[in-house]
Amino acid sequence: MNAVPRQRDPAGGGAARPRRQWPLLLVSALVLGGVVAALLGPDTWRAGCLVVGGALVLGAVLRLVLTTRRAGLLRVRSKAFDVGVMLLAGGAILVLSVVVPAGR
Repeated sequence: MNAVPRQRDPAGGGAARPRRQWPLLLVSALVLGGVVAALLGPDTWRAGCLVVGGALVLGAVLRLVLTTRRAGLLRVRSKAFDVGVMLLAGGAILVLSVVVPAGR
């Protein structure tokens, strides 16, 4: 049996290493923190929405400036699509959190 030696994958194998996923972990932690802050009480929803919107805009900026390899799981489609969708969603949440009047 003539076995061909396996070449090492420079990316570290099929599984993504956790330290490469820091952009996704950062954005996810901020979104989760914003959701928790929004659910704490009736007066904190605006601050929570601002955090969520800001986290999505941060995700768009990270996807724009990081290389494809360093972006990790923030990379879903093309760079333009990923940045556009996150900017649109983050911007919409930020605008709505400022425009919606406070309840009584």
